[in-house]
Amino acid sequence: MRVLLVEDYTPLRKSLTKGLRETGYAVDPVADGTEAIEYLNASDYDLVVLDLMLPGIDGFGVLHHLRDRHHPARVLILTARDHVEDRVRGLDLGADDYLVKPFAFEELTARLRALLRRKYETEPTLQVGDLVIDPTARVVRRGDRRIDLTAREYAILEALAMRAGSIVTREEIWERIYDFREERGSNVIDVYVGYLRKKLEANGGSRLLHTRRGLGYTLEES
Repeated sequence: MRVLLVEDYTPLRKSLTKGLRETGYAVDPVADGTEAIEYLNASDYDLVVLDLMLPGIDGFGVLHHLRDRHHPARVLILTARDHVEDRVRGLDLGADDYLVKPFAFEELTARLRALLRRKYETEPTLQVGDLVIDPTARVVRRGDRRIDLTAREYAILEALAMRAGSIVTREEIWERIYDFREERGSNVIDVYVGYLRKKLEANGGSRLLHTRRGLGYTLEES
């Protein structure tokens, strides 16, 4: 899933970027409100982690811009401002959650998972046929068999499972799992989908990951 991280304190921005990427998110880190708006205008992020006290345009201004333009991202405000009036203002402007610093990284990621479930209207555990995905533990099982996936393979599978039964284009997959630091390859998504399909179908498993020629991919029972 694609995350825009807006945080002006460099050590925290770097540590959160590293932690979220290791968790499997594609992260674009920015340090001020003006740059955040530029990124939001350029991409449909799944999630925005937004500090309030930013140079230039503050977090409230970024949030107002985002909601005024009906951007689909879920927004978690992450800030040291713990006054009730700040919480009320942020939520009234369209934030989906509000977390006060200092915080536990595990709580942040749990809140992000909850926002994604609300965004895609999914249950805590994703299931397609006999395939079961636990986003909290990042564990994938098919029947009684556990499937070991790389971070990239898991990210693709989760992106498809969030929209099970719908066609997801290669462009949409790229936008969800790669950030701006990475160059696009013409067949990178196809290669990873091939790896993923082999693992899902090992030991005679039926096909769940389907290619819709000229359109993209879908995860569903045949």
